[in-house]
Amino acid sequence: MIQHIKRLLGIGKPDPTRGNSIVVNVEKLERRVALLEDGVLEEYTVEREGDQNIVGGIFKGRVKNIEGGLKAMFVDIGLDKNAFLHFWDAIPAALDGGLEEIQREGKKKQQKKITSKDIPDIYPIGSEIVIQVSKGPIGTKGPRVTTNISMAGRYLVLMPYTEQFGISRKIEDPKERQRLRKIVQKLQVPEGMGIIMRTVAQGTRARHFVRDLHMLLEQWDEIEARRANNPAPACVFQEPGLIERTARDFLTDEIDQVMCDDQATTEMIREIAGKVSRRAKRRVHYVPSSTQPIFEKVNIQKQIDEAFSRQVWLKCGGYIVIDETEALIAIDVNTGRNRGSKDVDKMILETNVEAAEEVARQLRLRNIGGLVVIDLIDMRHRKDQQTVYKAIKERLKKDKAKTQVLQISPVGLMEMTRQRLNESLRDSMYEPCPYCQGRARVKTPMTMSVEIQRRLNTVIQKHRESIGDIIVIVNSDVLNRFKSEDAKLLVELERSHSGRLIFRSDPTLNRERFAIIDATTEKTIDQG
Repeated sequence: MIQHIKRLLGIGKPDPTRGNSIVVNVEKLERRVALLEDGVLEEYTVEREGDQNIVGGIFKGRVKNIEGGLKAMFVDIGLDKNAFLHFWDAIPAALDGGLEEIQREGKKKQQKKITSKDIPDIYPIGSEIVIQVSKGPIGTKGPRVTTNISMAGRYLVLMPYTEQFGISRKIEDPKERQRLRKIVQKLQVPEGMGIIMRTVAQGTRARHFVRDLHMLLEQWDEIEARRANNPAPACVFQEPGLIERTARDFLTDEIDQVMCDDQATTEMIREIAGKVSRRAKRRVHYVPSSTQPIFEKVNIQKQIDEAFSRQVWLKCGGYIVIDETEALIAIDVNTGRNRGSKDVDKMILETNVEAAEEVARQLRLRNIGGLVVIDLIDMRHRKDQQTVYKAIKERLKKDKAKTQVLQISPVGLMEMTRQRLNESLRDSMYEPCPYCQGRARVKTPMTMSVEIQRRLNTVIQKHRESIGDIIVIVNSDVLNRFKSEDAKLLVELERSHSGRLIFRSDPTLNRERFAIIDATTEKTIDQG
């Protein structure tokens, strides 16, 4: 208890193994932010020099094309690929289910209801449109955008094009909700605009909301000025960088400490935190990394390396296998070494519960989403299935991305979706292997032996009269196969040719590559 109070007050040395911690690593080409819960890595974000984060950015675009069949339009916002705007994203949206609508003071104007049929008339081809990026470009797809613009502040979210007021349902205390309702109704919000109270607003004094709203309105005035002064396409607002976003979104009372290895960045975070409270400012610590990198010092690097592993072990001895495909994320649950309990049902339940919790953590950590299918170990009792279902639902409450989980199917599959805003951690850090072309498999030496013999036979038949000795350059593994199991076959192949077959190995050559060369002219006849 005393240690917890000390952490809240920013007294003593930071201890990342206890409580919730943010660790910031700043280098010349890369900035990294890790969120730890009792020393366990929960979120990991990377921003590299030259990266352009457009999610949340506001653009003045021009409608380039309307596809009636798709019920969508493509908008030029100045990027390589046009943005995708679905008709539904161009209709004024109702409040999210996680928000309670609050009635504004005064008379409510009856606004004309807009349907998807009206969108092509409102935004014809060539017209200008102000949109916000809701989902960044992923793979071959361009960014997805919406006309329902929102701007996040510390405690409030400003919605310039809708008059709705809302409050987060995650604030559960009835008295606190009543207090916040009164505050939000008294805020001087311009006509035609709406606001939402974020979860972090809980326990905050009224004057902080007034100041937050004032800053958001000033920011919107600047955006409006840029919109008026710049021809389409143009970016009129861009979300701040990783460090500023971290300080804005994560530096709450739930965070016990922030550790950063760069002095200037530490001071910047302290300045942002100081606008919230002096107590928050005291929780930001500068930790020089002259002897050991900060991510290694607090045991984060090892956990990051594990985040790229296909197989993830569980405490109980079981493990999960995660495969990312273009259409979905497939996750398989296995008992592995978990053989401790004589009660099989209990052992299966224990493995599935741990797997469900770890899946929720891994989705958040790897920033993967879309459709997720989890192949659980079969459970006989409905009660056990409900326990696993509740376990993953509870763990997903920490995830800021929107998720939806379905009940376990009769064949033991749990299906869920997770909102994808950007590329996954794997896609942003890795590229497809030039050797296996992203298959994660290479051909066996036997397969290559068969293919090379087939190509050699074709070359011999085609150039029987014009070519003498032939040099074949292959990978070392394939040459070993030629020297052992396939030696007799190659001798027979050489007898059918007037010249010699000379085999050479190149250990640097990809196993699936080879070259067939005319020994006299040294010209390549065939290659693979």
